[in-house]
Amino acid sequence: KNILNVIVSALHRLEYRGYDSAGLAFINQQGSLSAIKTTGKISNLELCLKQNTTDIPQENKSLGIGHTRWATHGEPTQANAHPHLSQDKRFAVVHNGIIDNYTAIKDRLIKKGYKFLSDTDTEVIAHLIQECYEGDLRAAVAASVEQLTGTYGIAVISSEHPDTIIAARKGSPIVAGICQNETIIASDVSAIINHTKQVVFLNDGDILTATPEGLDITSVGNIPVTRELTHINWDMNQIEKEGYDHFMLKEIHEQPSSLQNTLRGRLLPDEGSTKLSGTRLTHEEMTGIDRVIIAACGTSYYAGMVGKYLFEDIAGIPTDIQQAAEFRYRNPIIEKNTCMLAISQSGETADTLAAVKEGMSKKATVLSICNVVGSSIARETNRGVYLHAGPEISVASTKAFSCQVAVLAMLAIAFGRTRRLSPDAGRRMVAELATLPEIAEKVIAQSDNIKAIAEKYAKAGNFFYIGRGYMFPAALEGALKLKEISYIHAEGYHAAELKHGPIALLDSSLPVIAAAADVSSKDKTLANIKECKARKAPVIAITTEGDTSISRHCDDTIFVPECPDFLSPIPVVIAEQLFAYYTAKWRGCPIDQPRNLAKSVTVE
Repeated sequence: KNILNVIVSALHRLEYRGYDSAGLAFINQQGSLSAIKTTGKISNLELCLKQNTTDIPQENKSLGIGHTRWATHGEPTQANAHPHLSQDKRFAVVHNGIIDNYTAIKDRLIKKGYKFLSDTDTEVIAHLIQECYEGDLRAAVAASVEQLTGTYGIAVISSEHPDTIIAARKGSPIVAGICQNETIIASDVSAIINHTKQVVFLNDGDILTATPEGLDITSVGNIPVTRELTHINWDMNQIEKEGYDHFMLKEIHEQPSSLQNTLRGRLLPDEGSTKLSGTRLTHEEMTGIDRVIIAACGTSYYAGMVGKYLFEDIAGIPTDIQQAAEFRYRNPIIEKNTCMLAISQSGETADTLAAVKEGMSKKATVLSICNVVGSSIARETNRGVYLHAGPEISVASTKAFSCQVAVLAMLAIAFGRTRRLSPDAGRRMVAELATLPEIAEKVIAQSDNIKAIAEKYAKAGNFFYIGRGYMFPAALEGALKLKEISYIHAEGYHAAELKHGPIALLDSSLPVIAAAADVSSKDKTLANIKECKARKAPVIAITTEGDTSISRHCDDTIFVPECPDFLSPIPVVIAEQLFAYYTAKWRGCPIDQPRNLAKSVTVE
């Protein structure tokens, strides 16, 4: 195969993760290594390849590595782009993650005469491999990574071994696709799904050697290890736009089916309970849980906030929601009989993974809620719930949120049935859960109205989002969606907090979006809406169909279907997703790949 085409095509499938430069390395006609890299989009890399027609891979040598970099150390420049070469140009490296002790290693190598061409932490790996090389590439990589502190997922090639790729992992994902007569190594299955659905995920500390004869996995100490073959059950159509303008819009519209997939086989309507086999919790273990801790970041954090209400309201279990990035640094109090829920769409969020390890070290019962099968967090916990929402390509998370809330509701019901939740109440709630796909459909049917309202306010420079109770995390998530894809400054507040400072900013130029579905705190939110109107702020209400008590006090209204309190964040957030999408589209923003953002945040 044309190795350059294979690598560039795979890099295109990783664009959704966010990046600022791209490059590749291969063995050229002369048998030495060539690296071609550039800043900006992969289209720039393709242009560079066309301009380097004389520097092509060696005939019959289908071996190379490529990378899309998201800047951590050093600005987005050609020198800082990956791959990085060793000083003698015999070794090339691509790297996801952060090397914490790179400065000390760099200073030591400089004293030995090594010259550095970039500001990155990655370049030290290439030079270390040269320093450690004594004829055995795997051994050189192993000796190098033993000196690294931090996280890495690396792939290495060498002109000395033109039939070998070495990969190693600690904290950053590595997956190997098992194909006929070839192996393709990547950081994400989406890069290789068009080649194979049979994959092997590396564990931390694994070193993989790929040759024409196949692959071999060992520990750093060269002890053979066996990793399970995993079948990926989604196909190419799921990572294509299928006629939609953007992946984000496609994924918003997929929510009825993704919710159906999340719920399928997990509702027990006759028993008034739910069955989530992946948790592997016995009835005795569930009744023994005295406290729940939820750890997450970003959109998953806001889903976790909903989860706190669900566990306390439905199951009566005291529940804390904690920002995963703070968790391990605060020496968290984890008491006996604590259940920890780690929520991450990708299952690779570095801060959440670190929180999982801290929770496990303190003997909590740790469950994961992830979307990506075989992801690091899912494998670290080895128990939890997969969303089955299908691949989420747009950087801005949409269907993951609604499915995370659905899973949290099912967990709360399961725990509740071991406590105070009666069979009749359980049956009612399970029946209500089953209507979620239909509820999502009805919100999406309001797209034209939402689009018109979005265009009306798209020129605004600032927004407030407000809500109470279950509507508070919905307001926070709505503000996050707007700011990350439209670049409009948006703040989410508990509605009661307005009068404690933020109300000073209100005037006719600052629209307020009120999450005001017909839930228990609606009347108090209405009072806050009136306070906004008294300061001449335009108010857009997201409220329940037919609720004129809210709509008559607002400038514009987005109606969502009636549903119980515990499910109300889902339709409201879907409406907010559509509002953010159409606002960003009107403003001409790059919706699927917002600036400075990455889909899988694999660094702290």
